[in-house]
Amino acid sequence: MAIQDRAGEFESRYAHDQELRFRVETRGRRLLGQWAAGHLGKLGDDATGYAEQIVQMGLAGSSDADVKARIRKDFDAAGVDQSDHQIERHAQEALIEAEKQVAQA
Repeated sequence: MAIQDRAGEFESRYAHDQELRFRVETRGRRLLGQWAAGHLGKLGDDATGYAEQIVQMGLAGSSDADVKARIRKDFDAAGVDQSDHQIERHAQEALIEAEKQVAQA
């Protein structure tokens, strides 16, 4: 196999891996946002809108820490009793679930 062919395969695989990573992270944030919306008492369009705000934070370049800080702030303002550890744990669970969902798609 020629070096150019290997380089093309590597670039193609890298692009595919980046696309999968993007889809998993986006879906994970959506799942986390839905979970948080439920704890905030949001239903229907309000819950969907909140989850979309969490997704948009990631698309705008906010870090995972920024997303969790936003949820923490919203929980504190609403009097929701969830620790930082619980938010972190659910973020990890959402990411695992997102990986499963993307793999099945």
